[in-house]
Amino acid sequence: MISLGFWIPAVLTLYRAGTAIEPGHATTTIVTHGPYRFSRNPLYLFFLASYIGIAISVNTAWPLFFIPVIVVLISRVISQEERYLEGKFGQEYLDYKAKVRRWL
Repeated sequence: MISLGFWIPAVLTLYRAGTAIEPGHATTTIVTHGPYRFSRNPLYLFFLASYIGIAISVNTAWPLFFIPVIVVLISRVISQEERYLEGKFGQEYLDYKAKVRRWL
């Protein structure tokens, strides 16, 4: 599946940086290399791409109508994570946020 092209490098990059992969766990560093040079959230891109890929592969269109809802929900989670990161890392995270887009 093409979406694994988002997931594998993103997870490996976080693992090598020694920071949490799971949401809700403490972040120890801001990762700005690997896929995080292009997107602040490649794991959420993986989730969205997987959802779309599965809907297409089973030849069913109705799940595609939920994409806007999913994007809104993911964006809310990302906003919470961003507030956490801004509070923890301050200007360092704000600089990264100014350079790298949320999605792509």
